[in-house]
Amino acid sequence: MNQIRFIVFFLLSAALASDAQTYQRFIIGDSTDVTPPTSGGIVLMGGATENDAAMRWFLQQTGGGDIVVLRASGGDGYNNYLFSELGVFVNSVETILTTSRNAANEAYVAQQIRNAEGLWIAGGDQSNYLNFWKDGPVEAAIQYLISEKKAPVGGTSAGMAIQGQAYFAAYHKTILSAAALANPYDKNATIGYNDFLQHADLKSVITDTHYDHPDRKGRHVAFMARLMQDFQMVPKGIACEEYTAVCIDTAGWARVYGNYPEKQDFAYFIQVNGEIAGNKPQRCVSKKPLEWSQNHAALKVWKAPATPNGSTRFFLRDWKTTQGIAGFWENWWVEKGVLHQAPGTAIEQELNKKP
Repeated sequence: MNQIRFIVFFLLSAALASDAQTYQRFIIGDSTDVTPPTSGGIVLMGGATENDAAMRWFLQQTGGGDIVVLRASGGDGYNNYLFSELGVFVNSVETILTTSRNAANEAYVAQQIRNAEGLWIAGGDQSNYLNFWKDGPVEAAIQYLISEKKAPVGGTSAGMAIQGQAYFAAYHKTILSAAALANPYDKNATIGYNDFLQHADLKSVITDTHYDHPDRKGRHVAFMARLMQDFQMVPKGIACEEYTAVCIDTAGWARVYGNYPEKQDFAYFIQVNGEIAGNKPQRCVSKKPLEWSQNHAALKVWKAPATPNGSTRFFLRDWKTTQGIAGFWENWWVEKGVLHQAPGTAIEQELNKKP
């Protein structure tokens, strides 16, 4: 009886922040740290309801260890879901809420991240994540999971937006496609590159989320144009529609989860068309509409059907090899600040027929 009382007391007290703490923590499961081997990986999720199959994949990559959910708003909504509702055993799930940089700098926060076998970054406002975590102990702890411990790291919405080597920071507020295309240097088009998280398979990648609500293709292309203009690099893009998830294993294969063909769920893999010499925006300047046509072939995009079992796969080590259900290669370009899309050629469509 005393042991039962102790467990109940622990679970209740763990959900309350003490007077000395500037963070909050909510834990379910066994608080004893375990160290099973992990399988690594990345999960990028579009931002609406979580895709259960993709979350099961994430949990399996943890080896049954301890999960930390990191967020800057909200509460413990992930705890029961990850611990007991998906049918995959894990030792514990702990949500840590940091609502300031001081809270994020508490030693306990970074230590629990480092002890975790899986890290999930919730949705919210990515500018808070950057303001609270960047260039501090949280960033270092997350990078330790990625680079050294090889533990899976994933996120939805804002938690996806910060995963690429480049990112939309949203330091002021969000921006719609029309505004970004009309002026790529709009004050709300705040982007960063190579100064936060570093995933090997997301090198030069900028992600975008909620891709179909509203349509964010145009602003994503504008961000890519800015990256070329400002950093002299060749960007790539990965985007998820709201009910879509991309799970990337340590071999570089991206599996796409959703409800296609019952629902028209897609992920997008966007790259600068390397077949065009010197391909870059013809005009990417402040207060002028973006111009990036290159004879209607500036960007090559693989539109990947998101299936319940993740059977659609895209190889991020060459950005051309596909497996599973056939997707759709498209050409994207921008003329006078308007994004255009067209199906690829018959030869490009053949790439989707690999076994």
